[in-house]
Amino acid sequence: MLACAVAAGGGATMPDGRPTPTGLDVPRWVSLKSSHVRARQGPGLDYRILWEYRAAGLPVQVIAETREWRKICDPELGVAWINRSVVSGRRGVFNDTGAEVAVHAARNAQSPVRARFSAHSIVALDDCKDGWCRVRARKLKGWLPEGAVFGTQPTAQCDARRPAGEVPTG
Repeated sequence: MLACAVAAGGGATMPDGRPTPTGLDVPRWVSLKSSHVRARQGPGLDYRILWEYRAAGLPVQVIAETREWRKICDPELGVAWINRSVVSGRRGVFNDTGAEVAVHAARNAQSPVRARFSAHSIVALDDCKDGWCRVRARKLKGWLPEGAVFGTQPTAQCDARRPAGEVPTG
């Protein structure tokens, strides 16, 4: 009995302390599989459609979940529910800054700039380490500072208690 209790208590939890249905950490980053994803007000097909995402690969942050649905935070800090079937564990990043972001050859700002990550574009993310994230687009690979673009932040970007569809305040 004790072994079962210890095993059950070791999993990932949601912000309210309940265990996650998937056993995966919340918050966590995922990306949209399709260029046509409906965002809903609640976790089910009977909830109102709030908007549609039109960007395959767009990073979103899972901030809560049910078995079939993910409550997400998007690059505009919008909160909505989407079905688990429309997300991928592959990570991407979105340049939401409105300006180009330098992609460096190594994990430091003094290393040569390999490329410039255009505003409002999406590239694949390999990993983040020591405050830097490795990104790739086709054969080009490089590093940018963690937190410089959406999808690299190590903390929750939206409050999981905020209702879906509500505009952020502040």
